[in-house]
Amino acid sequence: MSNIKLGIIGGGQLGSMLCQAAKKLDIKTVIYSDDAEAPAQNFSDEFICAKYNDNEKIYDFAKKVNVITYEFENIPYETLNELNKLKPVSPKPSVNRLIQHRLAEKDFINKLNIRTTRYVHVESKEDLLPLNDFLPGILKTTTMGYDGKGQYPIKNIDQIDSLNINFNNEYILEKLVKLKKEISVIITRFNNNKYEIYEPIENTHEDQILRRSKIPAEINEKIFEQSKEWAIFIAEELKYIGTLCVEFFIDRNDNLYVNEIAPRVHNSGHLTINAFNVSQFENHVRAVCSLEQIPLKKISNAEMINLIGDQIVPYRNNPKISDNQFLFDYLKKDIKEKRKMGHLTTLK
Repeated sequence: MSNIKLGIIGGGQLGSMLCQAAKKLDIKTVIYSDDAEAPAQNFSDEFICAKYNDNEKIYDFAKKVNVITYEFENIPYETLNELNKLKPVSPKPSVNRLIQHRLAEKDFINKLNIRTTRYVHVESKEDLLPLNDFLPGILKTTTMGYDGKGQYPIKNIDQIDSLNINFNNEYILEKLVKLKKEISVIITRFNNNKYEIYEPIENTHEDQILRRSKIPAEINEKIFEQSKEWAIFIAEELKYIGTLCVEFFIDRNDNLYVNEIAPRVHNSGHLTINAFNVSQFENHVRAVCSLEQIPLKKISNAEMINLIGDQIVPYRNNPKISDNQFLFDYLKKDIKEKRKMGHLTTLK
């Protein structure tokens, strides 16, 4: 029986699945979330609801646990840094601070001589006007935003006035590539040159939200190897502990580009729960809690489909699925448009 108590900041579906993985390893979990209805409370041993800047509750949380991790990146750096003085936080707060800022993240990747799409810093409408060479492109807030939030596709300069862009925010404009497909590579780093890496996963997005993920990805051997090499290099440079996802674009000429880094377990890796002997969630818990590293073995090819908004309803009303299918309901109370409510994994 383990005596480890794992603190998890954030109470969404990723937190829920981390709790389930921890339970399998006899590790107790304490969730800290600012959402009173956070679904991870259904799976954790203890739940604390408070603001991320509530110092008293933050200290109480730290006293209850041995190790701390987080399930999403938009947590104030000050909170993580303060917690790290009390108990070890993995991944380390400096990693999260870097990746919270899209411009700093892109600069970091480029300094490693890893290809990204062309990008430019934008602070005002006037900055945008001479940037025809970056169009068509996508304007993104440098901080916050996910699943298409805080993002504006721009085909031509004439569109700018109609997009209602709030220039009180800071942005990065990324030139769109002629996209062939998107893949992601998930890696768990335990220590220097000690890691487990999953094969590249092919992803399909709709309305900038992940819709499907599948393995094997339909890519050539060069991209298969290069995407894994770049993911390893990034994880090593960051001295990362835990599970990390690197998202990639592939253009029509089979050039590979890093799109972004997610310093956490990732939606595209949900299929690892059923398709591998050790899931991305279990590997994350193992890494941050300094547990044994187990060699990865693939069990099956697989496809995962996100259930978004009211797509969950038929499964809640009549959850009949095949023997090779696995349904995950995130137990979110409010069904909202574009909200991830669950997923269905099919082993092939």
